[in-house]
Amino acid sequence: MLTVGITGPTGAGKTTALRAVEALGGAVFDCDAVYKELLGTDADMLAAIDALFPGVVKDGILDRRELAGRVFSDPAALRELSGLTHPHVLREVKKRLEGAERAGRSIAAVDAIGLFESGLSETCDVTVFVTAPESARAERIMARDGISHGDALARIRAQNGDAYFRARADHELVNSFSDSVEFYQSCLNFFRRLLNERA
Repeated sequence: MLTVGITGPTGAGKTTALRAVEALGGAVFDCDAVYKELLGTDADMLAAIDALFPGVVKDGILDRRELAGRVFSDPAALRELSGLTHPHVLREVKKRLEGAERAGRSIAAVDAIGLFESGLSETCDVTVFVTAPESARAERIMARDGISHGDALARIRAQNGDAYFRARADHELVNSFSDSVEFYQSCLNFFRRLLNERA
């Protein structure tokens, strides 16, 4: 099974790339979705978040908006949160990748903003950085999350810039298309090439 790590800044188009992998019969694992699931099932992780950021857990439930307000305006706090949650997410994603391989999938993709920081990149055969112009990313984040332009820019600027990902990833997919269908087709062609090279 070809394991592809997909990373890049928020709003760049990683979801479109993942849909292309699914269209090729691949398994897809979104680390943010895994993290959200673990918030309901991993009591140790939730307790550790509450200890690090007192008051963000109320009646056993994480107030994600409150936590986002604290970490997206403070890069050091975001690094602390990531350092705490990455090992939990990594363990769960590895289990799911093993399941995909047992199921006979030819390709699996892992979507992780912290692909390199978490060590998850080491379990991947190839890593792909998805990027797009900052203005386009801000528009997508505003539409997706219902937040202001200023909040969208704060999220973008709290994360690593393109140079960070470019220096570490094996490949780069640039989402400069005016329409998501064109980018989707570009992603399909790219992942087909990767599979053919491995065959």
